Amino acid sequence: MRIVVTGGAGFLGSHLCDAIIGRGDAAVCVDNFATGRPDNVAHLIGLPEFTLLESDVSNELDVPGPVDAVAHLASPASPPDYHRLPLETLAVGSRGTENALRLADRKHARFVLASTSEVYGDPAVHPQPEEYWGNVNPVGPRSVYDEAKRFAEALTRAYGDSRGVNAGIVRIFNTFGPRMSARDGRIVTNFITQALNGDPLTIYGDGSQTRSFCYVDDLIRGIVSMIDCTERGPVNLGNPEEFTVAEFAQLVLRITGSASTVENVPLPIDDPTRRCPVITRASDLLGWKPEVRAEDGIRRTVEWFRSRPDEVRLASAANLG
Repeated sequence: MRIVVTGGAGFLGSHLCDAIIGRGDAAVCVDNFATGRPDNVAHLIGLPEFTLLESDVSNELDVPGPVDAVAHLASPASPPDYHRLPLETLAVGSRGTENALRLADRKHARFVLASTSEVYGDPAVHPQPEEYWGNVNPVGPRSVYDEAKRFAEALTRAYGDSRGVNAGIVRIFNTFGPRMSARDGRIVTNFITQALNGDPLTIYGDGSQTRSFCYVDDLIRGIVSMIDCTERGPVNLGNPEEFTVAEFAQLVLRITGSASTVENVPLPIDDPTRRCPVITRASDLLGWKPEVRAEDGIRRTVEWFRSRPDEVRLASAANLG
């Protein structure tokens, strides 16, 4: 197979390129490096199975030659990034998604949209099944990302219904692992970099809100399974092992051996109080479930960040989100 990965130099996109090439297929990485990093794919440059196209998918997406699948992962995903790039986030969710769908349509290729658990907003139903419509503030501080993905889902379904595109949707819950940016503002990177720097771990609110954490290798297996089938979705991909934020902070402190304290600050507007996936569809339709325990994944991620002390040292507390 020859698979196009938009956002292929990002955290998830680069791991997907690795998985595609690792199983003997070819990956076409498309990225404008607004948030993706060249270092994430530097080890792939020069391989005959890897092609890098520096391009903004919101403007156009033209890939010469045959294409068997398009995995649309391009989008700012962390709060600091989509707050810094609000119009670009909306553009890649709308025009970028349509350009990727048009490519799949022209090439008669499978299309997979990487959506997000953020489409559930601050959920009134817990845990979250795919049938739940969500509780999203369309003009709130998180809206540019939430609504971009919700529109992308509607567009994906419309292309499947009206144009016959073989299109599927996965909703990704909190995922972590190597190649995350130390400044990406999400809970895993915040806590690990704070702990390694000896800074206080910043907990928003009282820490009773919950999150579920999926290691990147597991998540990528799920995306690959979705590429290989014809399921429409949406399908939740995430780890149903649920932690309170306070519990997760203590886990990071224990694994890092840090003497950092914990500091509570006010809860941001529209911050979800509980987040945990129902993964019955993923299990039944894809034969997928997470295999890496959160604790083991955190150990691997901590070691990766330890190997990059300069990046950790430069991580700014001002970028917390």
